[in-house]
Amino acid sequence: MLTQEQFAAAQKAQFDTLVGLTATSLAATEKLVALNLEAAKAALADASAQAQTMLSAKDVQSLFALQAEMFQPSPEKASAYGRKLYDIVAGVQGEFGKVAEAGAADTQKKFVALVEAASKNAPAGTENAVSLAKAAVSAANDAFDSMQKATKQAVGAAEANFATLSAAAKPVAGKSRRAA
Repeated sequence: MLTQEQFAAAQKAQFDTLVGLTATSLAATEKLVALNLEAAKAALADASAQAQTMLSAKDVQSLFALQAEMFQPSPEKASAYGRKLYDIVAGVQGEFGKVAEAGAADTQKKFVALVEAASKNAPAGTENAVSLAKAAVSAANDAFDSMQKATKQAVGAAEANFATLSAAAKPVAGKSRRAA
């Protein structure tokens, strides 16, 4: 049975976790807003420069050539934006994952302690049931650990794929600009 002090400590720990996650979310939101402001300023500067260039066109052919160049997407900028966005999201996900892992580990410890306490106070003849419960807890812990490892491997593979894609986009972007 939970004592009043244990209950209060659990409530305080949960509140502290909530405050920490909220701070992490606000920091990520701040980074996202800054990233979007930076992108908007860069787009405005590019548009201004392109408008100045178009105003300096001497004939219709050069104007059309400048317009065609203006509407070409910039893979480098999109890739850089995507990478920064990914970094923000991955950071938040990492922090939330740490909290989830810590909470799961704490819950596992408490459940194991509960099973141990129950086994000590179990009536005679229930040894098989207690052994079965301990085996189930052990299997669940092993499954959880395997799931965490698989998730970390999947995240690592996704990061590697993103890095490979970003690296592959840079040479292609450079060639498309030279061709134009």
